[in-house]
Amino acid sequence: MRRLCKECGLRPVAVNYYKAGKPYFRSKCDHCARGGGQERPLWHLSGYKKKDVCDKCGFKSRHPEIFNVFYIDGNLRNNKVTNLKTICANCQRVLHQEGMKWRQGDLTPDF
Repeated sequence: MRRLCKECGLRPVAVNYYKAGKPYFRSKCDHCARGGGQERPLWHLSGYKKKDVCDKCGFKSRHPEIFNVFYIDGNLRNNKVTNLKTICANCQRVLHQEGMKWRQGDLTPDF
């Protein structure tokens, strides 16, 4: 059984070569070995899952590309679940024009 890629941790590693009939594997999968691997964001590593609904306006979409993860306090290292919200691209633009402030009352607790 092949190990998973050390860079992305998602795909199995590729065979590098065979010696005496025994396979020797790379440390990365084909995708990452070609430079296509991307590091997962810290919010993803902390266990936060992006939703399919905007936490600010309630917009729903079947396309996950519409949504981004927003850090309420602006600190990209603060990956507590209470600091992370999923917002749509439109709300992100509005928040950016307002100076990236999430006003009191805009936030609905998750618990």
